[in-house]
Amino acid sequence: MPKLTIDGREIDVESGTTILQAADRLGIEIPRFCYHERLAIAGNCRMCLVEVEKVPKPVASCAMPVADGMVVRTNTPVVRKARQGVMEFLLVNHPLDCPICDQGGECDLQDQAVAYGSDRSRYEETKRAQPDKDYGPLIATHMTRCIQCTRCIRFAAEVAGTPVLGGLGRGEHLEVTRYVGQTVSSELSGNLIDLCPVGALTNKPAAFTYRSWELRQTETIDTMDGLGAAIRVDSRGNEVIRVLPRINEDINEEWLGDRSRFACDGLKRQRLDRPYVRRDGKLTPATWPEAFAAIAARLKGLEGSAIAAIAGDQTDAETMAATKDLLTALGSGNLDCRQDGAKLDPSARASYLFNSTIAGIEQADALLLIGTNPRIEAPVLNARLRKRWLEQGLSAAAIGPKADLTFAHDWLGDSPALLAEIADGRHPFLATLKAAKHPALILGQGALARTDGAVMLGLARRIAEAAGMIREDWNGFNVLHTAAARVGGLDLGFVPGPGGRDLAAITAGAASGAVKALFLLGADEIEMGALGDAFVVYLGSHGDAGAHRADVILPGAAYTEKDASYVNTEGRLQRTRRAVFPPGEAKEDWRIIRALSEVLGHTLPFDSLEQVRARLVEINPIFAHPGSLNRAAWEPFGIAGTPEDRPLASILDSYYMTDPISRASSTMAACIAAFGGGCNHHRAGHHA
Repeated sequence: MPKLTIDGREIDVESGTTILQAADRLGIEIPRFCYHERLAIAGNCRMCLVEVEKVPKPVASCAMPVADGMVVRTNTPVVRKARQGVMEFLLVNHPLDCPICDQGGECDLQDQAVAYGSDRSRYEETKRAQPDKDYGPLIATHMTRCIQCTRCIRFAAEVAGTPVLGGLGRGEHLEVTRYVGQTVSSELSGNLIDLCPVGALTNKPAAFTYRSWELRQTETIDTMDGLGAAIRVDSRGNEVIRVLPRINEDINEEWLGDRSRFACDGLKRQRLDRPYVRRDGKLTPATWPEAFAAIAARLKGLEGSAIAAIAGDQTDAETMAATKDLLTALGSGNLDCRQDGAKLDPSARASYLFNSTIAGIEQADALLLIGTNPRIEAPVLNARLRKRWLEQGLSAAAIGPKADLTFAHDWLGDSPALLAEIADGRHPFLATLKAAKHPALILGQGALARTDGAVMLGLARRIAEAAGMIREDWNGFNVLHTAAARVGGLDLGFVPGPGGRDLAAITAGAASGAVKALFLLGADEIEMGALGDAFVVYLGSHGDAGAHRADVILPGAAYTEKDASYVNTEGRLQRTRRAVFPPGEAKEDWRIIRALSEVLGHTLPFDSLEQVRARLVEINPIFAHPGSLNRAAWEPFGIAGTPEDRPLASILDSYYMTDPISRASSTMAACIAAFGGGCNHHRAGHHA
């Protein structure tokens, strides 16, 4: 390992490390604009110049590998003069529009100009101007501010896998733009805004609505998909202004999908802010006591078997635990957290987890995708798969939707019969899996949310065992969930009890009259027309399909408005933190269930969040350890049989609208208008 000296301090680093990376490890700050630790080195901006002993000129530290015995000085008069020269050139054409720039207050150029800028300009010529580009409904462009760092170009090509940006012209005439006929339609495009060190790319939906120092920052987690990315919610007053990613190497690194980032405007539209009761066929505003009285009157005298509950995709664990306890007290075992009808097996935890972990999938060298399109179901995970493929280490194949996944893979077809062929060794891809050191498969909800989902689950288990995916040091069997609530619901046992009904039986019972009362916990994806004359109580945050069908509406809180627990697709317990308060008379969901239980005569034995969380731990000990992962025991699951001859497809047909929040978002509606369903998932192809 080379040993070098930086500003009089010695450090040993791995061969190939750059001077800038070595200085970062010592905590020595070197300014930079073009360098980013997750992107290829460009060496464009020259702001990171340092002095190296025996080298006649300052060198760019981001592109200079260390050498044994190297002596580096980062803060000499020569270095300072060089950086001041670079800054003067950067500001030659830069517009002095900081007062109206959305990047003001969090701009790298602004910060470095304080340290290295001059108090006067020697430039007398006319400043160069560039026309703004159309990057779609999410990114506002002010290209006159661009300093040609090329971070956006490198991100689009390397991480997102959609190489649609490039540079035209040379020298002063260089401009970053789209290729002819291309749109910036990646599901990760919002990360370009974070990467831009100046105000050339900014948040279009929130343009000119905030200043960074006005915002209150709350660190929480995302519930718009099953990954549970680390996010920061920036709010002003009681309004969420923007959502940004936080660094979490285990889950999202520092990226975030566009739906999670930009659908936040849906949090203030079509909100339920007061209880409603249906009178004479029309929903009318009511008080909380009136709403509870209406529920109590309809439940009075009902047998437990006539009462049911379905949990939606963003229901928190506290609410599901409280609802399960209430229905148990009422004598009902009719519960289901699988509102898409997925045939997941709650008795074997390994059967519904992403067992290799999200970060661990980067070890996989052979991968089989079954009934999933990770690019629209979990774009941040898809970026990890592309990262693994770029390392020349991934042989991938897909059975299911034909799609452009941004990494090379063989599309084997969409017939479920292919799974049986692989499991029985009659397909050559089993040999590829067997030959790999870390074989893996990803089973999507598109394969599980079918009437033969349990057969598909059994076939996937057989493939995992036949390919040697299950070992002491590795479990390559992965289920990719699209719902933030799903794993938590399965861990809590929010599934049919003995003799209880599952989703299909609940809806059939509601249609036949056997189920007379139904609680929907933010469940909007089920077929509302199939519920017959059942009395429907909807507990949720938005006026979506469930609220339109409901007989009583109880206004709940969205994920930014409550302290709540969720378990992500890999089985990691995480917690949201309240950034703003629910609107109007809306309350945290579990508190509503607790208050209702009192009116129904079955008072639940908890009054505080701590007591509810203690109840979670009683039900399942995994709720005692936020952030930790425990490997699940491998047990038999799934059933034997022949799958139906229906093509496998993704559970999602649109990336941008999947839940009540994104459906209420005008930004997501603009994305649908501009890009269609998202990611051109009807097209197939591979990007190098």
